[in-house]
Amino acid sequence: MRVVILAALLIGVSGCGVRGDATRGREIYAQCVACHALQTHLVGPKHCGLFGRRAGSLPDFQYSEAMMSLDVVWDEKTLDEFLAAPLTYVSGTTMGSVGVPKPQDRADLIAYLREVTSDRAQCAP
Repeated sequence: MRVVILAALLIGVSGCGVRGDATRGREIYAQCVACHALQTHLVGPKHCGLFGRRAGSLPDFQYSEAMMSLDVVWDEKTLDEFLAAPLTYVSGTTMGSVGVPKPQDRADLIAYLREVTSDRAQCAP
């Protein structure tokens, strides 16, 4: 019972401890679609399968050396840190975004990504 309660409390919480709103996160994700999509690679890698994936590890995407050498597995905490300042978090990344500076915006975006990438209709295995 305690595990279920703890899991329920953690759903929608980013690595910085701010509770995320996936609906609002979808609006924030609209800023990412110039370079990213859920199911296909664009300028940036696809986001389906993001959580639990090692950074720079998709074999069919050409990452920067900096991203490929990053020893990080994407989860709420690592995404929060990365999205706060991508160019600082991964020196040498080719990602051109300055990031998402507001903690609430990052929490919302991460909640959306968690929700949509676990949706089999959006991201079939």
